[in-house]
Amino acid sequence: MQLLLEKKSAIITGGTAGIGREIAIQFAKQGASVAICGTNKERAEGVLKDLEAARVTPDQEFKAEILDVSSKEQVEKVLGPIECDILVNNAGITRDNLLMRIKEEDWDQVLDINLKSVFNTCQTFIRPMMKKRAGKIINISSVVGLTGNAGQVNYAASKSGMIGLTKSLAQEVAGRGICVNCIAPGFIETRMTGALNDQQRDAILSKIPMKRMGAPKEIANAATFLASDMSNYVTGQVLTVDGGMVM
Repeated sequence: MQLLLEKKSAIITGGTAGIGREIAIQFAKQGASVAICGTNKERAEGVLKDLEAARVTPDQEFKAEILDVSSKEQVEKVLGPIECDILVNNAGITRDNLLMRIKEEDWDQVLDINLKSVFNTCQTFIRPMMKKRAGKIINISSVVGLTGNAGQVNYAASKSGMIGLTKSLAQEVAGRGICVNCIAPGFIETRMTGALNDQQRDAILSKIPMKRMGAPKEIANAATFLASDMSNYVTGQVLTVDGGMVM
């Protein structure tokens, strides 16, 4: 069986849980060396064990880095020395509230972690990718970045900003063989959606034509396509993986 990512090196922010963890495991199963980033050392160590279990070639390398990706200094110092053919920006948080009630620090933290981190990592790795005339950047946005959502003006702004950054960067580097794309997940079964009550879940499912939430593996499958040579003529795109919510 051909491995789609053999001899490739990937960095995945927010790689210690949920969608990021599943992308890391999927990449490992396709032959990539993987470095995950997060803020929880215990979870990171657990994912490292999962990656070892997914190993398919003896030369794959797996590592976990604990850092704040909203800090340019930490990104350059910790991640800068790591080989990176594929960059997945998945780090994200929510601090939901109506705009009139959002605290300034909740606005700043969401924008810093969800959006500034993408600027930090892309600026760190774009020069090496340009020198190699190859690279894949995959930014995990959200359907909320396309549609908006009441009570999430900070989160929606960060995810919409990620889409604008993706399309602009894609235009800047397309001539150097670098592909920059977004995945916009809909409602995915993660710890966040696991906290919903039955009424909230039913309301969400009523908006999804497929009448179910997605699985993290379904986002990982899309990321694997965008990371592989199968997508070498795809750039500046937003791939919605949402069961038909946004058509």
